[in-house]
Amino acid sequence: MVPGAGPGTGIEVTSPDSAWPQLYDRLAGRIREALGWRVLQLEHVGSTAVPGLPAKPVIDIDLTVADPGRERHYVPALEAAGFQLLVREPWWYGHRMLRADEPPGNLHVFGFDSPELIRHRIFRDWLRGNPGDRDRYAAAKRQAADQANAAGEHVIAYNARKQQVIREIYHRAFTAAGLLDP
Repeated sequence: MVPGAGPGTGIEVTSPDSAWPQLYDRLAGRIREALGWRVLQLEHVGSTAVPGLPAKPVIDIDLTVADPGRERHYVPALEAAGFQLLVREPWWYGHRMLRADEPPGNLHVFGFDSPELIRHRIFRDWLRGNPGDRDRYAAAKRQAADQANAAGEHVIAYNARKQQVIREIYHRAFTAAGLLDP
């Protein structure tokens, strides 16, 4: 977290909303307008990108830039477009995370060589095509939110509570894609 930022509490997992793709389009338009050709790739990822999946009502977006460490090339333009830099993790594929308030969105910035970009797309696409795993993940999300809220925990604990199910789904998806041996 950058100074002054911290994880939130009070995790809300809502029913699927057919407006989420349009909210992504609004945010993506702002990002593309702010950065122009510096946007190497932009993807709607996370639970709001999976039809039928309950989610926190926050649009997750992966932005690929040439070098996330060169913040001066993209952060000021994104801040002018209504995003706020909250997370700086240079040790994790150069990851930066910015947040927009209206509509609510988390913008994850990686370099073009980050495997996270591929993992996020594989996970999203697997859940889109495998309703059983989508429903299993939905149940894990709701249970994690209930437990984290009951314990007064923040979103990082909520994410940790889902990890076992996420790892199992990743294993099936990566095996099916030929990235792991059966």
